[in-house]
Amino acid sequence: MINRRAGFALVVMLFLSMGILLWYAWSALENYIETTGLTIAEEQLLYHVKPGANLTGVAADLADKGVIAHSLPLVFYARVNNLTSIKTGEYQFQHGVPLLSLLQQLNDGDVTEYRVTLLEGWNISQVMAELGRQEKLKHQLAGLDDKQIIKSLGLDITHLEGQFFPDTYYYHVGTTDTAILLRAYQRMQRIFNELWPQRAADLPYKSPYEALIMASIVEKESGLVAERARIAGVFVERLRRKMRLQTDPTVIYGLGKSYNGNLTRKHLKMPTPYNTYTNSGLPPTPIAMPSAGAIAAALNPEVEGYIYFVAKGDGSHQFSKTLAMHNKAVKKYQIQQRASNYRSSPGPRSTPDPASAADNVSTKRD
Repeated sequence: MINRRAGFALVVMLFLSMGILLWYAWSALENYIETTGLTIAEEQLLYHVKPGANLTGVAADLADKGVIAHSLPLVFYARVNNLTSIKTGEYQFQHGVPLLSLLQQLNDGDVTEYRVTLLEGWNISQVMAELGRQEKLKHQLAGLDDKQIIKSLGLDITHLEGQFFPDTYYYHVGTTDTAILLRAYQRMQRIFNELWPQRAADLPYKSPYEALIMASIVEKESGLVAERARIAGVFVERLRRKMRLQTDPTVIYGLGKSYNGNLTRKHLKMPTPYNTYTNSGLPPTPIAMPSAGAIAAALNPEVEGYIYFVAKGDGSHQFSKTLAMHNKAVKKYQIQQRASNYRSSPGPRSTPDPASAADNVSTKRD
């Protein structure tokens, strides 16, 4: 009986000892994971977890790179704590960050974020050029023409211009340029659809698309946010009176790549679909990406009888209701000062004949 009791006590002591040893071993592992920092030669490391990668492979690779000393403790701890569901993407690991933070970052998918800014007033060529400069994007649309891009996007539209909302878009490595454009398109649709029901009555637009065209013109013509609605009002008034819009940005858009920064009287006579000096009504498509403010102005213009405006040179404009008043303003702000960034639009710059406009006038934006 004594031997049995002694044997049982010995077994109990062994189990207790093993338990204590396991507890100490686990405590040591926890302490190791919680306090041991990453070893990175520089301040940070960009690390790409590719699709299909698992924690075992990532840990082994990080050990090979010297970022962690051993992969096994990290993998064992992660399996016990159910921290093996790592996410793909590009991570930014900081020198000295504990191994536990590394595991949490991989499991949370806390990947590096990039951004691309599409500026209001840009045309589609500028948008595509900016997307092309984003090295972290996956480029699917490079080299495609507008029709091919529309097909790739799967959109039920005929023209790309003006369909994307100007904003800053955040993305992760491997995001496609297609995805960015679709987000910009969806955002434009959402904002336009929110503003459209709030439009003023009796606007001279045959469709929402014409309102978008007007918004793009307002965007290119307005230097001050406070003047957008009044500028829109000038164009609405001219449409109602069956007057040509005579706005420089539409002419410039029609010139395309041949425009070198100087708008001349010869340009004003060139027969393009976008020349609002020679064509009545709105141009066939938008000429740029309008902001929410420009869209709101086009839908709620300040129609006060003004049919002319001239740039003062400080970003603001002088508005006029008659040609005589307009010519006087042109003389004051444009002809006398002759600065390259002065121009008068819409309407004739100094005489009733738009073809007699100054030979060398530059617009506010390229």
